[in-house]
Amino acid sequence: MMNAIVCMNRETKNKWKRSLGLHNYIVLKRIVLFMLSLPFGYNLNKLAAIYKSDKNGKHAYTQHYHTHFRKFKFKRINLFEIGVGGYHQLNEGGNSLRMWKRYFPFGQIVSLDIYDKSFVEERRIKIYQGSQTDEALLNRIVEERGVFDIIIDDGSHINEHIIQSFKILFPLLKTGGIYVIEDTETSYWPDYGGDSSDLSNTATAMNFFKNLTDCLNYQEFLKENYTPSYFDKYISSIQFYHNLIFIFKGLNNEMSSVDVNCPESVMLDKIHYDQIEP
Repeated sequence: MMNAIVCMNRETKNKWKRSLGLHNYIVLKRIVLFMLSLPFGYNLNKLAAIYKSDKNGKHAYTQHYHTHFRKFKFKRINLFEIGVGGYHQLNEGGNSLRMWKRYFPFGQIVSLDIYDKSFVEERRIKIYQGSQTDEALLNRIVEERGVFDIIIDDGSHINEHIIQSFKILFPLLKTGGIYVIEDTETSYWPDYGGDSSDLSNTATAMNFFKNLTDCLNYQEFLKENYTPSYFDKYISSIQFYHNLIFIFKGLNNEMSSVDVNCPESVMLDKIHYDQIEP
């Protein structure tokens, strides 16, 4: 019976919803999915399949999420995901949020969507409606739910939105936290503000984050009276995967190995160079 409920097509699901009532159907499905997931609490690939999250299968994200998120597994974390899923479809979406709730047994899961997805709300899952670039709303969410340990942008995938959301939310992320951008393939798709012709176009999300890699080495800049940016000081690492970026927040205060203010320290050693020249 449990597998039948999970694998049924949309028409059959609608019949069950009419028969049981939407609320009872949702409760029953929640119980069934939890029972099916019991042996797989550590396995995000399996949990994605059970909860029908596209983070595995359609994409190959869960293997990377497991690598970077497992340290948070049994902590009382706050996770914020932009995008509930299901687009404009009524009573569709929330699959990944339920997966995260199952993977983080003590975590609070918060999400934002442009459409009304309030039906997804349940214990430990809170839903907001609005734009991912609405700074006032994003600040209110943090004020109400507390600072986040993990932020995942699986929202509109429009390049401008990705960049604006990051600029607003990264400073609100907890130090030691992780910010994730999904589906960066849109950096190459014009309808989303991407560009496949000019791969150095600074308006794309990929180039925005590639340029942030210089923040890691700001201590080496030969710029007189340079003032480090917030990103310089708090991006400790960036990891790129296929269509996926992880930005790690921490104090980036490792000093240069030389005195960059001393001209001789950053000059090529001519004598040594001449010796190794063919």
